[in-house]
Amino acid sequence: MRRAAYLQRTGVSTAVFERRHVIGGAAVTEEIIPGFKFSRASYLLSLLRPQIYTDLELKKHGLRVHLRNPHSFTPMLEEGTGSKAPRSLLLGTDMAENQRQIAQFSQKDAQAFPKYEAFMNRLASAVDPLLDAAPVDMEAFRRGSLLQRLRALSTLAPLLQAGRILGAQLPQYYQVLTAPITKVLDQWFESEPLKATLATDAVIGAMTSPHTPGSGYVLLHHVMGGLEGMPGAWGYVQGGMGALSDAIASSATAHGASIFTGKTVAQVQVSSGGRVRGVVLQDGSEVRSKVVLSNAAPQTTFLKLTPKEWLPEEFTQRISQLDIRSPVTKINVAVNRLPDFLAAPNAPRGQPLPHHQCSIHLNCEDTHLLHQAFEDAMDGRPSHRPMIELCIPSSLDPTLAPPGCHVVSLFTQYTPYTLAGGQVWDEQERNAYADKVFDCIEAYAPGFKGSVVGRDILTPPDLERIFGLPGGNIFHGAMALDQLYFARPTPLHPGHRCPLPGLYLCGSGAHPGGGVMGAAGRNAAHVVLEDLKSL
Repeated sequence: MRRAAYLQRTGVSTAVFERRHVIGGAAVTEEIIPGFKFSRASYLLSLLRPQIYTDLELKKHGLRVHLRNPHSFTPMLEEGTGSKAPRSLLLGTDMAENQRQIAQFSQKDAQAFPKYEAFMNRLASAVDPLLDAAPVDMEAFRRGSLLQRLRALSTLAPLLQAGRILGAQLPQYYQVLTAPITKVLDQWFESEPLKATLATDAVIGAMTSPHTPGSGYVLLHHVMGGLEGMPGAWGYVQGGMGALSDAIASSATAHGASIFTGKTVAQVQVSSGGRVRGVVLQDGSEVRSKVVLSNAAPQTTFLKLTPKEWLPEEFTQRISQLDIRSPVTKINVAVNRLPDFLAAPNAPRGQPLPHHQCSIHLNCEDTHLLHQAFEDAMDGRPSHRPMIELCIPSSLDPTLAPPGCHVVSLFTQYTPYTLAGGQVWDEQERNAYADKVFDCIEAYAPGFKGSVVGRDILTPPDLERIFGLPGGNIFHGAMALDQLYFARPTPLHPGHRCPLPGLYLCGSGAHPGGGVMGAAGRNAAHVVLEDLKSL
């Protein structure tokens, strides 16, 4: 829809076809349990590009965001001494308070933390301009005219600018992007609770361990956003993530775009001259268009929707080899009271406390725990002690649940797409895994299981079936170094254009990737407008 909003605003007549009954892809709000509204798939906002807010006037179209501060809470599983509660680590925007929290575990780490934050923020500011520009057009370099080569050369500017910002520290930053995140964090810190908490951002949504080379980029991808002018801030969308999709849709339709739900695209149509001429819907309807932008994943777009005779065999082979493994099972839970953590007991009247608005990290006291959870999945088994990111958006947005009740989002990993021994993710396996997750939460917050009103369990195959995410991968493909920038979706055709003229990739499988960022759609719209001028 972001593509439609941009194209329609420039006078290009645009139609959007959504397979499901609700718009937004994975950014949707659904009332799965009566009275409880869930951000069913994606559940937090930070990475959406600032230009999109202003260009599409999203606030005017109803977007409201609840900022979270503090933003991270990691309770410990440890025996209290006497009346003393187990320790926890609470991080937010107050650096002095962060240092006091970290000092529980290491005075040295408390002193190092501001320097680490400044170091990472500098890297984020260097990479930021790369997100708003298409990657270098290598095809134009190889075979284009002199003018096309000069245009391609100009796209190197953001890359050179990034190098200037990083300056003499470039080797250290290079290591952040290429080394295992454990190696990077070990150079800064000594306390495991802090290292493990930071490491969660390096593996979230990725079938990687903290010990996997390149996991540092995934961490960077999750710290370079911001909200309301606050770098690194994350928040809950008022009304759930579907309200963001609704605001974008409202902006698009206000300028004349047409949006259709329950309309599945069956195939991209190609003229005898080898150029896109529209799409065919599943009901047999034909829609003619000079250009087609696909928000589907690369494997869906090029291996299922595009007639294979119009794509080079080498290209489709590369697409078929993309790493789409996913570790994620998302569990949406309705509860009749707030979780009561041993490390931070609830208020007497049960009102939300600061830690309830955070990303609450469970089974994250030690990076070794994260690695063990990863190794379980690599053996084809759901993690014995899964990594859990627990969020309670209703702690800031009471419109999501009945009075006194709450919605809980559990982003858990690691769960393999295919189980060992030929087992499948049937109801028994789903519930057995969810029960294991609930047992883990119960250890940190006794009484949680008794508060559950209902739950919605989405394993990797469920995420693929419902939301069209191949392998269940939330990014349409791994955010690994061999599938980024010059190589997203493939090194042969990075960016939004593909070998079939008139067909463009505009979703998370294109540069710069996923995370409710909008950059791929915005950049794709600019590329399409440039190409339409030459038609």
